[in-house]
Amino acid sequence: MKPIKFSRDETKAMVAEIQDYFRLELDQTIGQMPAEMLMTFFAEKMGAYYYNRGLHDAQELLRKKLESISDALYALEQPTKGAR
Repeated sequence: MKPIKFSRDETKAMVAEIQDYFRLELDQTIGQMPAEMLMTFFAEKMGAYYYNRGLHDAQELLRKKLESISDALYALEQPTKGAR
């Protein structure tokens, strides 16, 4: 799998979320560098789990949509005397 890369703006937003979490939930402060290192750790070690879950969810959605399209096409068939 290709490494997950985030834009600078995405990284800044995620770092801010980590800092907010530490402040609000753990009543601790965490600097920008440690927060970015934690974000990088999760991206490298846990990112594939989230990525794969997203792929599975997308595959399931696509399967359902294709099934719905197939049903709609079948409903368009006109009756004939010949075999299908």
